[in-house]
Formats: sequence, structure tokens, C-alpha cells
Amino acid sequence: MIRTEKISKQYDNHIALQNIDLEIPKGSIFGLLGPNGAGKTTLIRILTQIILPDSGNLYFNNELASSKHQQMIGYLPEERGLYKKMKVFEQLLYLAQLKGLNKFEATKNIDFWMQKLDIHTWKNKTVEELSKGMQQKVQFAATVIHQPQILILDEPFTGFDPINAQMLIEIIKGMKNNGTTIILSSHRMEQTEQLCDSIAMVHQAKIVLQGNLKSIIKTNKKNIYKITFKGVFPENNTLYTILNYEENYKDNIFINSESEIYIQSYTLNLNEILVFLIQTIEILQIIDLKPTLNEIFIEKTT
Repeated sequence: MIRTEKISKQYDNHIALQNIDLEIPKGSIFGLLGPNGAGKTTLIRILTQIILPDSGNLYFNNELASSKHQQMIGYLPEERGLYKKMKVFEQLLYLAQLKGLNKFEATKNIDFWMQKLDIHTWKNKTVEELSKGMQQKVQFAATVIHQPQILILDEPFTGFDPINAQMLIEIIKGMKNNGTTIILSSHRMEQTEQLCDSIAMVHQAKIVLQGNLKSIIKTNKKNIYKITFKGVFPENNTLYTILNYEENYKDNIFINSESEIYIQSYTLNLNEILVFLIQTIEILQIIDLKPTLNEIFIEKTT
């Protein structure tokens, strides 16, 4: 659906992007991650054709990007771009017509999104009368009002409490299921991990990590396991090393109750470890502790 080919951009002596190659499948949620100043905003502006790259090409559906592709895109910027003195409904109507909708289509879509986002009672309020969360809902409605094929969301959860953040997550999932291609740029790694099919991590103008999210997490796992057990756990050996171990004692006497331990395996064969352990302890639970996206992000960008 979207492909970049050796995209580069420089401002005076500052290199913002260097040889960026991306491939974003149609109907997927793609996470664009990176620390502040990494080049994400520049890349988003190139994708939306707000600015042009110094070199490289951008493709939509294997066609070289042109002005006709701009109508396919809905872009929610991190900074709000609403008119503070204008009433919500009038503002959405104006923005929808800018996107090419006639008044009938615009009104129909506005009513739909106002109901879905639970802002219908605020339609005659000015933007400056709304809370930050309500303003973000209005901006989101303005972004999707023309039913874009491509949706670019830059920090979409700003100002949302957990309930409204979860509501937005469900809306984004629903749009993906209806075939919308979504690019999500966010520092909220929990939501990104929950939503994204694949990611690209930008650091110092370059892509340092890219691919299917599940595969990336699997590749970066460190074979650490949390084991709940009864008995006396065998000490470090050639199969694993103990990372953290707290036994239950009373008056210096070990109590044979449930304990937890963290080990790091030297082998990829967990069965080999289990066969060894069950000779001396009763295993109640074992959990494979995969790295979080947040942990991978910190590791790759520091």
C-alpha cells in the first residue's frame, strides 16, 4: 500500500532522515516509533506530502506519490489545529467540505462520528469550551470524516483518560478491520504493542529496527522464565542461572510453600530444564517472560 525508497531529508547541516526504506501493507496497523528528534515528524510530513524529500521516492499502491493521493489520507497531528472560537459542528462541516464532501454527506458523517465518539451533546459548543480530551475527539472526527483509506495518527491518545483511550483503541481496530491502513506514532508503548501488526523504529535519522511486531519480540527475548514452585530450587548450573530468588523462611527454617524464582536459560530447549527441575521441586507455574516493546525501544535507542 505504502512504500518509501531511500528517502532522505536534510535541514541545513542537520540530517533529519537518511535512506529510509519502508513497506506498509494495506489494511494493517503500522507503528512508527522513535525518541524525540529521531525524524518521525519529518517522515510523516513526507508521507502526507506536506514537504518533499531531498532524495528518494514515495509510492502509494505502486504509483509514484502525487497530489491525487492526498485525498486518500487522514492526518491527526500531535498539535491540535482547530479553530477555538468556532462551534464544533460548524467546524467539522467546514473541514469535511474541504475534503470534498457535499453538505449532505458531511452532515451524515458528522452525526455518525459525534455519536460514536460521544460528543453529540457538544455540537454547538466552541472548541475553547471543551476539555483537552473532548478537543482530541473533535480533531479525530475531523481526521476521519472523509473515510480515508490511509490514517496517520500522531500521539492520538493525548488528553484521554483510560476509558476514552480504550474507546479509541477499539475504533482504530474497527477501522483496520474495514480495510483502512493505519500509521500510528506514539510514545505510549502499551497501546502501540496492543494495536500494531508491524513497526519501524527510527533513531538518529535511520531505521534501527523494522518488521512484524510478534517476530521482533520473539527475536529479542532473552530466555528468562518466572517459575512458581514448591521445594528447594536447585542452584545455578549449566542449564540456567538464577536471577532472583526469594524463599519463605520462618525462624530460619525453610517453609515448603509456594515460592517464585526468575532464571535465565542457557538453552533454547525448555523441556530439558523442566526434566531437570521436576526431580527436586514441584512446578506450579512457568511463564516465559518476553520483552515488552518499551524494553526493546529503550535498548535500541539508548
